[in-house]
Amino acid sequence: MTRLPDFRLETYFSRWEFTARHHLTASDVQTMTLGELLGLADDTDREAFENLSLGYTETFGDPALREVIAQTYEQAGADDVICFAGAEEALYLAMNVLLGAGDHAVVVTPNYQAAETVPLALCEVTGVALDANRDWALDLDEVAAAIRPNTRVVSVNFPNNPTGKVLGTADFLALARLCDERGIHLFSDEVYRGLERDPARTLPHAADVSERALSLNVTSKSLGLPGLRIGWITCRDRALRARLERAKHYTTICNSAPSEVLARIALKARETILHRNRALIAANLPAFEAFFAEFADDFAWQRPDGGCVAYPRYLGADGVEDFCTRLVEEAGVLLLPASIYRSELTATPADRFRIGIGRRNPEEGLAAFADWMRARR
Repeated sequence: MTRLPDFRLETYFSRWEFTARHHLTASDVQTMTLGELLGLADDTDREAFENLSLGYTETFGDPALREVIAQTYEQAGADDVICFAGAEEALYLAMNVLLGAGDHAVVVTPNYQAAETVPLALCEVTGVALDANRDWALDLDEVAAAIRPNTRVVSVNFPNNPTGKVLGTADFLALARLCDERGIHLFSDEVYRGLERDPARTLPHAADVSERALSLNVTSKSLGLPGLRIGWITCRDRALRARLERAKHYTTICNSAPSEVLARIALKARETILHRNRALIAANLPAFEAFFAEFADDFAWQRPDGGCVAYPRYLGADGVEDFCTRLVEEAGVLLLPASIYRSELTATPADRFRIGIGRRNPEEGLAAFADWMRARR
């Protein structure tokens, strides 16, 4: 395995995430306190947390947690679930299990950087770009054309980070059939599932529509609980699941026992938390749309189909990189410029930035942003 490149997003965040006054590019929904989460627990889970033994846990994950996770799927059972320390570990180990020298992968861009760079460290990879000129559409014919005889994985992410795009259900099912027909594993990053603007557009879990597919999820994004560091992969291929467990022996071995109980509480209260988070995003959107309406000559704004991030276009002659740097240095407003999402595989728009719409009370940050914009006129 070759050395992985710097993780651009995390490097950028290490400089600004906890020092910028206004974090307007968060990729998660507003979190809650430990007390608030425990307030959603039933008596059994609250007692389990308070009397928890802080020993090692099972590598596959707490059986009770896996059972609750499985209840969010239609076709998968608890034995089809394996838990990890967040989605990043799950993605990293899945790619290392599925891919090797001589293999090939197809990755849809733009995407979370690791979705591209981890496969690239293992084998040849072809990128297929969402089309910014067609509402970030995915061309399934282009995906099919990218597939080779040695293709082992097709990796997608919907709702997409950073664009907020949600693929149509018919296209998603066609993609799953294409992968099954070619003997390919569909790796589906579903961490924003449940935050669709229109619930009717919620895609089925990949693991429900294909026995070969892997569905990736985590408590961090839609549930707004990144501090738990609990992610999981659901896959009905039991042999593959066993290989994932053996790979995990070389990384975290097992998960945090307190986090597993807290994740179990959160997932049991999933509908309550998702309802709160969808309502928060819906309440926030008018403030963002009013901001971009005022500065329509400077930005091209499009509300996302789902998730809690959007990817507006910056129209200024100075370019989005200089714009974002000056904004955070002079106004303390943090955005992610397009360079964070550049791809080695495809051409990606160089005039975009990621903005987060899921945190509580964004008005203060938007006001600082607007004041800075007005001062530049």
